Amino acid sequence: MAKNDVGKKSRQFVIFRLADQEFGVDIHNVSIVEKYMNIARVPTTPPHIKGVINLRGEIIPVMSLRAKFGLPEIEVDDDTRIIIFKFNDVVLGVIVDVVSEVAFYDEENIESVTSITNDRSLDYITGIAKHEGRLITLLNIEKFALELMEKETAER
Repeated sequence: MAKNDVGKKSRQFVIFRLADQEFGVDIHNVSIVEKYMNIARVPTTPPHIKGVINLRGEIIPVMSLRAKFGLPEIEVDDDTRIIIFKFNDVVLGVIVDVVSEVAFYDEENIESVTSITNDRSLDYITGIAKHEGRLITLLNIEKFALELMEKETAER
């Protein structure tokens, strides 16, 4: 860290791509990044829930962010990854096109989306990071996981 960075508050994010868009998620919520594996389809789940995986004996629901965001699905390739998130007792896998890096962003380089709009659908977005001419949409994956768990609980 450079000497003039000492007073700055920075956060660490896992950066990934969907189509031509870059997204970031707080690294503290990421458990592991796995290569794509077979997903067992579960009947009567929403289209963005692709099914479940068995990861070292733990059954984990898997969601396609492409489907959730209304993007067309693409063929799985060697870059396709499943990011496993953990929040308290909730575990969720998310399929992404490629995980590109882990990056630190200073708080001063992260814009709040509430300054853009107060649309409730933007609850999934925590901010926009500006870095070297790039704009990275920072996601609140915990919100997706909680929404998924609420729907499961309501259906029981």
